[in-house]
Amino acid sequence: MNQKKEKHHQSPSSQKQRRNSPDRGSQDRKSPQTIGEVAENRPRRFKEKAPAKKNPGPGKRQEMVDFSKKKSSPRFEYEDNFIFWCKKCNLPLIGEECGICGGKGEILHLSQPADVRFCSPYEREVLAGQLISSFGYDPLGERLVLLNKIPGEDKTDEVIIDGFIFGVLSFELSRMDYLFEPSLQGAKILLKHAEGKRVELKKTNRHLNGKNVPAELIDFFADDIKAGDFVLVTSGSLRGYGVSYIDGTGFANHEETSESAQSGNETKILRVRKVDSSDASLHPETPDLKKCIDANKKHLQTLGKNAINTIRGIVSRNEYKNLPVYVSFSGGKDSLVVLDLTKAALKQREFKAFFLNTGIEFPETVEFARTFCREMKVPLEEMSSGSAFWEQVGKFGPPAKDFRWCCKVCKLASAGDLDIGKGTKTGDGNGNGNRFIPEKEAANEVAYLTIDGKRKHESFSRARIAASETNPFVPAQLNIFPIRDWRALEVWLYIHWRGLSYNPLYDLGFERVGCWLCPSALAAEYARVKELHPEMHARWNAFLLEWAKTRGLPEEFVDHGFWRWKELPPKMLRLADELKISVLAKEKTEDFGIEVVSGISPCKAGGFSVEAGVKGIREKEAADFINVLGETVYAEELGMLLVKTGTGTVKFFSNGNLLVSSETKEKAVELFKETAKQFVRLSRCTGCGICVKACPVGAVSIKEGKPHVNEACTGCGKCMESCVVTRYFDKIVPGLDEKLKI
Repeated sequence: MNQKKEKHHQSPSSQKQRRNSPDRGSQDRKSPQTIGEVAENRPRRFKEKAPAKKNPGPGKRQEMVDFSKKKSSPRFEYEDNFIFWCKKCNLPLIGEECGICGGKGEILHLSQPADVRFCSPYEREVLAGQLISSFGYDPLGERLVLLNKIPGEDKTDEVIIDGFIFGVLSFELSRMDYLFEPSLQGAKILLKHAEGKRVELKKTNRHLNGKNVPAELIDFFADDIKAGDFVLVTSGSLRGYGVSYIDGTGFANHEETSESAQSGNETKILRVRKVDSSDASLHPETPDLKKCIDANKKHLQTLGKNAINTIRGIVSRNEYKNLPVYVSFSGGKDSLVVLDLTKAALKQREFKAFFLNTGIEFPETVEFARTFCREMKVPLEEMSSGSAFWEQVGKFGPPAKDFRWCCKVCKLASAGDLDIGKGTKTGDGNGNGNRFIPEKEAANEVAYLTIDGKRKHESFSRARIAASETNPFVPAQLNIFPIRDWRALEVWLYIHWRGLSYNPLYDLGFERVGCWLCPSALAAEYARVKELHPEMHARWNAFLLEWAKTRGLPEEFVDHGFWRWKELPPKMLRLADELKISVLAKEKTEDFGIEVVSGISPCKAGGFSVEAGVKGIREKEAADFINVLGETVYAEELGMLLVKTGTGTVKFFSNGNLLVSSETKEKAVELFKETAKQFVRLSRCTGCGICVKACPVGAVSIKEGKPHVNEACTGCGKCMESCVVTRYFDKIVPGLDEKLKI
């Protein structure tokens, strides 16, 4: 039962204590923390003002807006990191003027990247579940809820209602479950109705914000509280929230004796995050989505017109007016909007949608892409990678956020297969290396236009995209980005305004609907895959477990998503330390390898050389490929391959010895690395054919699954730039600089 001073035995959950530690990397690994130490280090999701500053006055909702400034500086600062909110109609606005009342909305600043969106039905269920399980009450009812993603361990969103931040909903990787943290204003609203997680403090003149509270100042401590929980706090006229250090059932055991209080040795019970005497209440108006569309209709019309003008302006240029036009249609919300805009923009110009089926798409996505185009009477060209991913994953291992080989193999390998007009065929006449080269591509010119839904607010890495740009891996393709400045909220408002059907996965808890096992997807979404498609999840999980086992990694390495990185970021290293999960893989013997003999050595004849041993590559294989580096002479009777380049020579012998020489140490190192890259390309080639498409002169072909380069090669390097193996060379052959002793 709820208690004030009753004696009970304390039995906190150690995992729940650990999950809330904010700076796990700074903990003493040799000595475990006390419950109080862990709770004291709880991460702050909301900015607490300095003690010297006054508390805000009653009813100042803008105070919640300031929370968006709490984050550390991101890699890119967006200038349009805000929306407007009509206080009269209680509606979010993408422009300043409300289309219903005609009034001006107040600015609502957003944490970056500021890609605010509507809360989906599934996310609303999760939010309700968290509110009810933690506080016994969901006060939000049917009102519009927005979510704004912010940096975090995994899926982390600010919950916005009535023009203020109500709290933060996050997915915790330690528990693989959601957690809700109220804001100050959210806590005050919950206090009006909530039944659980309450703490009453004695009225005091002590400053409470950010302070630890001893038992002697506590009048009431709910017994449903667990160590590490967010709790609702009152003290006289003050209202707010904090974090508990202890279980509620053990509160009585922490009652202070007069001796310990006098000595200043107070036991920490609670840390107050923030309290003040201002009031907070929900807006009486609860408008629906239709009202929201009406309020933003004028702004949506302007957005649509500008995007249509962008498409028409680029497509109608003299140099592009006769080129084929495609819409990159992934089955996602952004490409859906772009397809609708293109249909409006190019009424007198033929275009097609193309869908890259990677073979690991959600079945819902494949079905939606085909159905929507059929209903809209838009020609759809579907290019499939088939089983390419499953054929190559054994060779490369799981794709990772920093090792996305899958995009090249499953996407870019098919992206150049469009029907784009006149050209010439390459090959030996026997089906080997056959490739269609458009005339414009052969001349290194744009051969077709692709209208794409990429947006700058999706992530910091996309923040600087231009209105159009060429694809470095498909040089003949010019990409156009007509909605690059749109936020997710604007995308969704447009979809609902236009009455467009959309991928059902969005309503089921997915923020993105790409490949279902993508390492860039959130762990929260991957957990949904297990619920919605258990057979797909089981197949991938079985592979991951076997892959981890061969490297001496525990099952927990897979369960908590560590496989999604080649090089673990600090947040994941802290999580591994917290959960006591080993992340050090044992060496796995590979068929191919390069072992540097003795670093860089001076040659007797002058210059410098690097010697190495190579296994898994035959000199005859290399002879058909290594000429990409320079003039090649293969002396089979001598068992030697000689390559003369502009900076030195490469000698490769039948016994696996490799000797690279150049006039300077720097040039010798560079040439050795380039040679090593070609050997790795040869050994790890997947036969995806990206290099074949990238070559402007048709010198590259694939024969029996291996790359071949003929005498037409000009040494331009485009095949190397496009190769997934070359891109991730440093991860496939780690520590090469150390072996070279540089």
